[in-house]
Amino acid sequence: MYIISGTASNTVAEELSHILKIPRANTISKRFPDTEFYVRILDNIKNEHVVIVQTTYPDPNLVELLLLQNAAEEAGAKKITVVIPYYGYARQDTLFQAGEAISAKAIAGLISLNADIVITVDPHKEHILDFFSTSAKSCTAVPEIANYLKQKNLDLILAPDKGALSRAKQASNIIGCDFDYMEKTRIDGTTVEIKPKNLDVQNKNVGIIDDIISTGGTMAKSIKELKIQGAKKVYVSCTHGLFAGDAIKKISLSGCDEIIATDTIHSYYSTVKVAASIAPLIK
Repeated sequence: MYIISGTASNTVAEELSHILKIPRANTISKRFPDTEFYVRILDNIKNEHVVIVQTTYPDPNLVELLLLQNAAEEAGAKKITVVIPYYGYARQDTLFQAGEAISAKAIAGLISLNADIVITVDPHKEHILDFFSTSAKSCTAVPEIANYLKQKNLDLILAPDKGALSRAKQASNIIGCDFDYMEKTRIDGTTVEIKPKNLDVQNKNVGIIDDIISTGGTMAKSIKELKIQGAKKVYVSCTHGLFAGDAIKKISLSGCDEIIATDTIHSYYSTVKVAASIAPLIK
């Protein structure tokens, strides 16, 4: 059995290898001048069970995963398990308007071609697992994040909207604090309206937990509102820290006391200030 790491998920693959006591296969990879990707598996994996670990964001990492899967198939792997720490393109999980692509379904179909099992972490919606034509399951990083937040003496843990309330409830059970949600209305892809909710946050430590932080607009507005209502400290946390554009600046300027992310996506907040590794969840 071997673990094969994609370039986007070296940290997760290394820890998973350590936990499971399974060697990492030696690979070489490079990009040609035109940015096309090349990969070769050096170890003999014929008739072996291989576990490929690769986040599919941004787009080049998705192509890399597909090539790693093909390389394992061509090398005669007996079984291929694909671990996707962050499954990109999961947001478009249904038809919102005629003529759209259901990206979560389209990408799942490609990944399923050379996979016996697919495992991902905190997908945007659980039903996207049904898009895979092979066995697919998910795990959640909420317990890992909650155990970190427990050190912050939180009085309240919030979901950024009602749809994510179950995540806040799960975290609250571990932390031992109250939970609730912010009232959010999404105007368009980049505009979010946060309506005041009568939360008793005066002089309290508050945490916000979500699956993804992308542009940071929702988080920034939530933090500002909580500070207006008298919150003493506000911590924001997520499984997948995309931090697109000036997301970090928005969140920091809004009065955030700490940003917490797992290592599904490599960033400053998942390495230097890592709060939770998702490798133990996958084992």
